[in-house]
Parts: sequence; C-alpha cells; structure tokens
Amino acid sequence: MRARLATTVGGAAATVSRLAGKGDGSVIGGIIGLRLAPDLLSQLATGRQVVLVTGTNGKTTTTKLITAALAPLGSKIASNIYGANMEAGLTSALSRAPDAPVAVLETDEKYIPAMVKATRPKVVVLLNLSRDQMDRAAEIWLLARRWRDALAAAPDCRVVANADDPLVAWAASAAGKVTWVAAGQRWREDSWCCPNCGAHLQREGDDWSCRECGGRRPPVSWMLYGDEVIDPSGRATQLGLALPGRANRSNAVIALAVAEAFGVHLSHALAELRKVTSVAGRYTQVNRRGCDIRLLLAKNPAGWLEALDVMVPPPVPVLLAVNAQGPDGKDTSWLWDVDFRRLRGRPILVGGERRLDLAVRLEADEVAFRLVNDIDEAVDAALAVGAAAAGPGGTAPSLEVLANYTAFQQYRVALGRVQ
Repeated sequence: MRARLATTVGGAAATVSRLAGKGDGSVIGGIIGLRLAPDLLSQLATGRQVVLVTGTNGKTTTTKLITAALAPLGSKIASNIYGANMEAGLTSALSRAPDAPVAVLETDEKYIPAMVKATRPKVVVLLNLSRDQMDRAAEIWLLARRWRDALAAAPDCRVVANADDPLVAWAASAAGKVTWVAAGQRWREDSWCCPNCGAHLQREGDDWSCRECGGRRPPVSWMLYGDEVIDPSGRATQLGLALPGRANRSNAVIALAVAEAFGVHLSHALAELRKVTSVAGRYTQVNRRGCDIRLLLAKNPAGWLEALDVMVPPPVPVLLAVNAQGPDGKDTSWLWDVDFRRLRGRPILVGGERRLDLAVRLEADEVAFRLVNDIDEAVDAALAVGAAAAGPGGTAPSLEVLANYTAFQQYRVALGRVQ
C-alpha cells in the first residue's frame, strides 16, 4: 500500500514538474517516491528483467541502443533514456512503466553496488572507466574495486563487459557469468598499470597483459572490427549505423551482446539499431536562421577525443562550450588532457560559462578562436563564414557544436529542446 501511494504521489509530482516547465520530471518523482517508501526501487524492480548500464562514457547512448535492440521482444521496456541515472531516476523510470517486464537503466558509476543490490539485474553492462569529475567522483581504481565486489556478490547476474579496458576487465572477472566484448579503448591514459598488481601493462593494439601477475585481456565472444561486428560464431556483419563514429559502433556491439542474452537474433536487433539517429539531443541536426547545426556532447578527455573525430572537416565552423556546474564537475583542469591541435586552421568559436578557461587552453595549442556569448552569436559567425565560402550551387552554412553537459543542455533549450 505504501509503495502504491509513493508511486502515485511521485508520478503526480513529475507531471506537475513537466507542466511547470521545470524539466521532464524524471528525478523529482523518484525523490518523492523514495521519501515515502525507501525500498520503492527494490519493490518496483521485483519480477522484472533489469539491465544496468554503466561506464564513464557512452551510458546514455548504449542505454538507448539496448532499448532499441530489445524491441523485437515485443514487450514494453522501462528506461531512463534521458540520463537521470541515480536512485531517484531509476525509481522514476520504473514508476512510469509499472507493467513493463523489462527495464534498461543507465546507472551512475558509483551507484552500481547499491543498484545491483536493489534491482537484482539480469544483466550489468560495463563500458569503460576513465577520469571524470575528479572533484566529486571517486578515483577510478576505487570504483573498479567496488564494481568487482558488487558483482562477486551477484553470481546469477550476467555481465557484458569491454575486455579491451583493463579496469573493466578486472572488475568484471569477479562475476559468475561474463560475456566479453572487444569494444576498443582509444583513451588509455588511465590504464597503463595492472589493476591487479600495479605493474606496468604491456599493450599492443587493443591487447594487454601483465608480466608480473599474468593478468591479460580475456578471450572475447563479440568483436568490433572496423564497421563490422563479429559475433560468437565468427560471422562478420556490417553495422551500418546512422549514429556517427567509432564510439557508437562500440556501443552498438555491446547492445547486440545484451540482445543475445535476451534471445534476440542479431539481424533483428541490428535492424532496430540502424533506426536510431539521435540520443537525447546528441547528433541531432537542426536549422536556425538558415544555418544547419549539429549538436555533440562530451564530458571528459576520453569523450572529447571521440567527439573531435566525428566532426565534419573544415571549413565548417566549430563552437566549443564548457561549463563547470555541479553535473559537469567544477574542476576544468581536464581540458589540458585534450589535444586541440587538430582544430588548427579552421574557424573556432568558444562559448560557455568557462570559455576563458577553454580560451587559455586553445592558446596553448596555438588554435585561433573567437569568443561568443550565446548560440545566436555563434550562428551569426557561421552564417558569415558560409557567405564568404559560398559559390554557385553552394550548400547551406553549417555549424558543429561540441559542449559539455550543462552547456549542451542550455543549447538544447535555446534551440527548442531537440530530441
């Protein structure tokens, strides 16, 4: 009775929040529900097949892709696809879909132990681990230890893990059942040492091993190879995703491995993945005053490395924006771990609340830039570049926007909260 009351009151609060324009209600509803029934999440998860998705980067996209890959099951799927990934957000997602037998839930890295205990998941997905918001988040080796302990205590849970990330592999190796995926690891600055003994790792391509303790990359069942996925039978299939970049191909292979755990055939899951064109505003293209704008999100050095790779080539202008609010982390020193030299020679605009921090970093890499105050000033600059470059039959002016979390959300609101 208490759980029903908590769900009803929380749902009403979420509706009021949406109607008042305060957001989508994905957090406040869960907060109020948990105040009334502290074990509400456990009660809502009972009887469902739950998938928890975690990692430093790619959680929201992978959650969306897994949800799509499981569509052939034909059942309703509960999910927090807009990124409310702590206990209140998970609770709210389950409350909104009380009859959904399956739930795919993005989960903040440090909440995994508590959420594994509360939801008793069928599958836990481990994507990657790297530095992120060090002013408020735990050190990544400590996170890996907590993951390892939580998974060791859940022997019935299937773990789908990226074997190419040594920290992830070490954490997942304590689980009773693991599906290993060769999803790649481009950012390696946080994984040069063995997570088991601390010795220096030997690395060749995506393979890694430790000469001191014998730890090594586990044999994989699924592999990303260029634009192809190689399944456990050894068959290669073209991915053909609408989402750009290697990181999203990696996320897709993870999603296919999860779909297999639910009995969904690869061809059926892949057909659904190819339909995904945008994730909570990421990669969305909009037009503002005749300028085509594409929105990209990156929150840390590893994310910026991947995002810079999917940008269209010059002379298209790029707007870089950085904030340092609570959800971003207030320490912007991570900017010095990003290699901005590849942006030399193209029009660069710099915005966000911490644009001066970013400006200093670009100056150090000898990247010319112009400061802008808002998205419309950036559009004006892009229109000017487009007008100067346009010739007979030329294409419409365009602008690439790369921003960290709260700056990205501010631009989404300014552009009409594109989905």
